[in-house]
Amino acid sequence: MTGQAQFSLRGRNPDVLTCIANLSNDEVFTPPAFAGRMLDTLAQAWATDHEGAKIWADSSVRFLDPCTKSGVFLREITSRLTKGLADEIPDLEDRVDHILTRQVFGIGITHLTSLLARRSVYCSKHANGEHSIAKSLTSDHGNIWFERTEHQWADGKCAYCGASQKTMDRGEGLETHAYAFIHADDIKTRMADLFGGDMQFDVIIGNPPYQLDDGGYGTSAAPIYQLFVENAIRLDPRYAVFVTPSRWMAGGKGLDKYRERMLSDKHLRNIVDYPKLYEGFPGVKIRGGISYFLWDRDHNGPCEVQTIWDGQPTGPAVARQLDSYDILIRRNEAVPILDKVRAKGEPTLVDRVSSRKPFGLPTNFRGKPSAAGVTKPIRLYENQRIGWISRKDIPINEALIDEWKVLMTRVQGTSAAIETKFLSKPIIAEPGTACTETYLVAGHFDNEADASYYAKYLSTRFVRFLVSLRKQTQDAARGVYGFVPDLPLNQEWTDAKLYKRYGLTKKEIAFIESQVAEHKIELFDEDSSPEGDDE
Repeated sequence: MTGQAQFSLRGRNPDVLTCIANLSNDEVFTPPAFAGRMLDTLAQAWATDHEGAKIWADSSVRFLDPCTKSGVFLREITSRLTKGLADEIPDLEDRVDHILTRQVFGIGITHLTSLLARRSVYCSKHANGEHSIAKSLTSDHGNIWFERTEHQWADGKCAYCGASQKTMDRGEGLETHAYAFIHADDIKTRMADLFGGDMQFDVIIGNPPYQLDDGGYGTSAAPIYQLFVENAIRLDPRYAVFVTPSRWMAGGKGLDKYRERMLSDKHLRNIVDYPKLYEGFPGVKIRGGISYFLWDRDHNGPCEVQTIWDGQPTGPAVARQLDSYDILIRRNEAVPILDKVRAKGEPTLVDRVSSRKPFGLPTNFRGKPSAAGVTKPIRLYENQRIGWISRKDIPINEALIDEWKVLMTRVQGTSAAIETKFLSKPIIAEPGTACTETYLVAGHFDNEADASYYAKYLSTRFVRFLVSLRKQTQDAARGVYGFVPDLPLNQEWTDAKLYKRYGLTKKEIAFIESQVAEHKIELFDEDSSPEGDDE
């Protein structure tokens, strides 16, 4: 008996959209179950705002997915409307035709995904074909539109999405990835051109492409999902529901203005956050996790934040003002802890920690393997080794060479689903040393005692917890220290002393220690590897 036969005998009819592979990390298919949770959140908001009425029983509501890939949102919406409108439109064929011609609309992001979406929604890649379940559509694409769109080049970049002309200006046989929804001067005019001048969407929902990986590779590639969100809001829907990477909450290349806008937007009603790697979208590595939000045009107040971990809420949703800090504090349990710390008004370590390349040497720089033959040799902390370099070859910050220093690796973390350390073990570097870009100089001192106190402070769970609030990815740059108080180094700071200093409760202490693993300080030894810890 074959494996296929065994599968069919189990009496299961698997959803094909749970079986297809993602095109790339830029264009991630939404699992049907996840799309269902987003639609549940939408339905709850609608019921609350409409005296308990069901959105799926309203034949006038219009839905748009402006970045449809598999068609999962449109398919699930159609399925729910088909059940909900049974009393109003008893004939099944008439009901489905009404839904597909007047209520459900989409814009494909590529030719391939537009065909896939039509197959999911119309049961035919031809909306007006003989096998289509929509009987009144007259065009081949129906209400799931796609036409090849071109980038608008200016100085080597697309004026709309920032794509590289060198990489993305290619022949007609290849996709341009110039997504129609974000390549328009006026999005309302664009929608009128596509679907008709009287079109007003009540709900805009989707999972937009995350970035154009046109040579930036991974975390350095520029995100574009925020462009979809911003254009959707410009269309003034009643609700907008989007799932995106959560990196915008505390970082992300080019996302500062978007984050500021989102945190100050009182129309944000719900955020549901999945910080654990792979949990929201199994098998897809999205550093920092994913989240979805519901934007409500008529809402004006705090936003309910909910964290999901291992499939369950970590606690009740908490309504709070998102702009209390310059980033979104993802865990509700962390907010009162941070409030207590910041209430003292103390300076932070941002002004003490160096920027990248503290001595002007890149990560791939290699010094001599020994000090032999090197004029005025300086011991150099490199990536995974120790080298030697002449003092005259240190480009910048020569004065730091002769001070005691505490070094921290710039990258900390692994591919594990859960990070528990957040910072590497500090390295106490004696005078006569320097480092490459692999490290930051977290602090420099006149004597070993202060350096030792400081290294032990950085090793506390308390400090690393505050770092975790700003650290979304492996990158432990200077900015992640923005909540850590710069305390006097006249004593050895322990977690017990720090908990007492800031008046933390037993519950708050337990939360910190559930998030951050113990981290024992060890002085760096010349024969050991100067790498960050693995998780």
